[in-house]
Amino acid sequence: MTPPSRLQLTLHKPRLGWFPKPTVVVNGRGHPAQWGTGTWQIRAGEKTEIAVYLFNRLWKFGTARIPVEAGEQAVLIYSAPWLPFLPGSLKIEHGRDH
Repeated sequence: MTPPSRLQLTLHKPRLGWFPKPTVVVNGRGHPAQWGTGTWQIRAGEKTEIAVYLFNRLWKFGTARIPVEAGEQAVLIYSAPWLPFLPGSLKIEHGRDH
């Protein structure tokens, strides 16, 4: 069995306004998260879908998703939207050290 690998994800909230804490979804499984930088365990050797959304007790918003290829060394950056009806942004930064 291949040992799991880790993925670095930085979650940025807007400078203005109050926003609920983000939820990170790894291959369909949601995990409550904190703003800032953290690492997430993923299965090694498999394509992984990462999604992030915000939930304010009434609706889910700021959703962004991105696939990460098996074995890809990447740092993900999520930026929350300025307004609650807009999507968030999730980008891969290649070539950065973990």
